Amino acid sequence: MITRPVQDHVQALAGKGELPAFVYDLAALREHAAEVKAALSAPGAPEIFYAAKANPDAPILQALVPYVDGIEVASGGELAHVRQALPDARLAFGGPGKTDDELRLALDLGVERIHVESPYELSRLADIARASGREVDVLLRVNLAGDRSGVALAMSGPFGMDPDLIDSCTAILNNSPQVRLRGIHAHLASGLDASAMVAQSAEIFAWGRAWLDSIGHTGPREFNLGGGMAVDYSTPDTRFDWKQYGADVAALAEPGETLRIEPGRSISVYAGWYLTEVLDVKKAHGQWYAVLRGGTMHIRTPVTKQHNHPFDVLTRNGDGPAVAGEPVTLVGQLCTPKDVFAREVPTDHIAVGDLVAFSMSGAYAWNISHHDFLMHPKPTFHYLEG
Repeated sequence: MITRPVQDHVQALAGKGELPAFVYDLAALREHAAEVKAALSAPGAPEIFYAAKANPDAPILQALVPYVDGIEVASGGELAHVRQALPDARLAFGGPGKTDDELRLALDLGVERIHVESPYELSRLADIARASGREVDVLLRVNLAGDRSGVALAMSGPFGMDPDLIDSCTAILNNSPQVRLRGIHAHLASGLDASAMVAQSAEIFAWGRAWLDSIGHTGPREFNLGGGMAVDYSTPDTRFDWKQYGADVAALAEPGETLRIEPGRSISVYAGWYLTEVLDVKKAHGQWYAVLRGGTMHIRTPVTKQHNHPFDVLTRNGDGPAVAGEPVTLVGQLCTPKDVFAREVPTDHIAVGDLVAFSMSGAYAWNISHHDFLMHPKPTFHYLEG
């Protein structure tokens, strides 16, 4: 359901001709982030490193500072951007295919942890650290081959190392005293509920502890359990059970271990709205369509996840074409049948001139979209403080 501050803002934006627009409710973001932080307050509960890839906007990052322990970045561009927005933030740098320039930048900008994806990346990082005279702390990213059936997204293939490959990192580490192994990183799947996340965490602990024992790793150990907390676009009021997860995963921790997670979508998605207006309503081959200003070049999420994006219609009582009591497919302005926000959704009434507010647009929306396809105008961006 659209909040009153956002509803008031969309009416004002429509009156000024500033649609489509992304509007972010920073007060709602802070409230949700505070709830997550409180749920992870038990002894042994994970630290929170927000995954900037979900939404790296500076106001989003700055609003989250009191409620997260750090930020996870996945490219040199994200690294430079986040460091500029948050000069004092703790940073972790992950992602496959890191270049030498990016690794040097990570050392220059004081990244706290680098998540190493392959033996070759580790050897290059060791050479760079040696040449710079710096020390660097790393986690080795493992990609375990457990059952990932039913998950929204399995992080297989190029991500991390399987157990056989990770074994070859030990010789590099033994010959590279400037590279300090702190522990294990594993992000195995996305779209998991709290129980599934805890079960996956137990799998990571079992393998990681045994492997670290096998190489004689002593002292404090770190386990980064990744992200992937479920977000249900079909029921926007359903939230990941942070309280259950926090308690259950903390109970798995052993003395001397530091746990860390990297939620992104599940933190920022609820605070964002994509706001637009209806340009046309028409029937084609028995199906009703509402054509909206903008399109999935602004918010690619519905196409990527193949879902009906949740929305509210704000009636403006225009005199243009309308439809009532019929399923309606909401599309954008792109010259492709894939430009669909929601397909055959029961709608009480929708008409030309009505406003449409797509909720759950605070993550993986504008920043993953193909902005310049057909060269339509860019949306405007607004951040509500209260």
